[in-house]
Amino acid sequence: MGRYIGPACKRCRRVGMKLFLKGDRCYMAKCPVEQGHGPPGPATRRRPRLKDYGIQLQEKQRLRNMYGMREGQFRLFFHRALRARGVTGEILLQALELRLDNIVYRMGLAPSRRAARQYVRHGHVRVDGIKVDIPSYKVKPGEVIQARDAKRSRDYAKDHLDAAESRGFPPWLTVDKADFKAVVDHVPTREEIAPVVDEQLIVELYSK
Repeated sequence: MGRYIGPACKRCRRVGMKLFLKGDRCYMAKCPVEQGHGPPGPATRRRPRLKDYGIQLQEKQRLRNMYGMREGQFRLFFHRALRARGVTGEILLQALELRLDNIVYRMGLAPSRRAARQYVRHGHVRVDGIKVDIPSYKVKPGEVIQARDAKRSRDYAKDHLDAAESRGFPPWLTVDKADFKAVVDHVPTREEIAPVVDEQLIVELYSK
């Protein structure tokens, strides 16, 4: 299956909740979820009553779409979490949060994860002073993520840093707005990630 290039808001409407796929628009009153729009399709269409498998699948789709990942890549992250020591669901969430594109989004260099992925791909980000253009790069505690010292890179980031600060930076991330950089203090806990999904349902789905 190729990359999804359709309307981002349609994905939010399908799962019935905000996935924050469109940056600042998701915080406005014009957001279709805020306006109470139903699932995509005919206006009279109602949400189907889901059984256990459908509920588990919906939770997986919510998390996968939120981080903008394809099914194969998401499944790979799950199997890595399954082999690691600890609670599988929590390890999966931590691995997703420590992706470079997610951290670029969290620190406010880009308005959405999708935009952050493109920002990384185009070589605008440095990790400990070294260019990294792999969005799935796993950032380790203590590493410094910074926008490239170039006018084009920083002018784009400047437009979004203030909005990110007003929403609040994650407690596991120390952000220096003036220098367009952030440091990962520690691996985030589940409470600090505060996921909008029940990750245990995803574990049950993949464990069948």
